Amino acid sequence: MSQLSELEKKRAIAICVLTVSDTRDKETDKSGGTIIRMAKKAGHQIVDYRICTDEPTEISRNVEEWLGDAAAEAIIITGGSGIGFRDVTIETVTPYFTKTIDGFGELFRFLSYTEDVGSKALLSRATAGSIDDKVLFALPGSSKAVKLAMDKLILPELHHIVHELTKHRKE
Repeated sequence: MSQLSELEKKRAIAICVLTVSDTRDKETDKSGGTIIRMAKKAGHQIVDYRICTDEPTEISRNVEEWLGDAAAEAIIITGGSGIGFRDVTIETVTPYFTKTIDGFGELFRFLSYTEDVGSKALLSRATAGSIDDKVLFALPGSSKAVKLAMDKLILPELHHIVHELTKHRKE
């Protein structure tokens, strides 16, 4: 596995944030706000932030637009990942994946289980995958779950993931 240079470890990653919700707006979106706040604090750049309804066409439209944006390196989605009838984020985004990052969902559920959620963690369908040279994370809508994912998984590994997905450009 390649070592990241100090410069690569400090470089801001360009992140797009999507909140999937039928009830939230930018004033009431705690989870999207948590992603933005934590990413900025870690030195990353939020290049776009949107909210859309729990509709596959709306989710796809946003994801496809960001996939076509050369500046976007990571997409973080919150909401629509449960088992309810309107929870369609996972079904909508996984067909785009070039590769699934299985360990993300596995570790997220393990951490959720051990950090207070208990057996309810089995209901989480949080996932991640690469789409060509970008990474997409799909998180629950809970701000506590978002904080856990950002703090323990996404922020510690984001530079490494982006490096692995883009190193072919440098070779």
